[in-house]
Amino acid sequence: MFWSYLGVFAFKSLRDAPVDKSTITDETPWFRRINLGENKYRNTLGTVALVVGTGSLAMVWMYTLKSVRYLILNKGGQYLTFVTYSPFGNNRIMKVPIENVSCKESRKLAKVQLPLKVKDTVMHYMLDMRGEFKNPLLFDSTAGLSRKW
Repeated sequence: MFWSYLGVFAFKSLRDAPVDKSTITDETPWFRRINLGENKYRNTLGTVALVVGTGSLAMVWMYTLKSVRYLILNKGGQYLTFVTYSPFGNNRIMKVPIENVSCKESRKLAKVQLPLKVKDTVMHYMLDMRGEFKNPLLFDSTAGLSRKW
């Protein structure tokens, strides 16, 4: 929200205010020498603000989609169900064969988050280590294995 407001402000409200060249000396700071209302500064500042805002929103959105709420080993032990958060409060559910899940770090070594890689997906799923492992040995022998593809 802040970055989009800053971008719109830069595009609409920055006015051309020419700098008086007679008052500029070698000791004048750089910000007193430039005119933020010039097109090159106004457009650059507005574009950078909008890109940073959009990029931040995309990163937060992707992190939300890849945060695991529940990891469920289905009956029979052949499939894992990932229940993840979504930005608007609903759950996303994905059923994956267990051979397509690789744990990138040992559960005992992970301090904050445990990355789980699902084959043919873009990013790692993040399992919060503050959560509860109902059966740690079962996790270590199924989802907690490091698999090579």
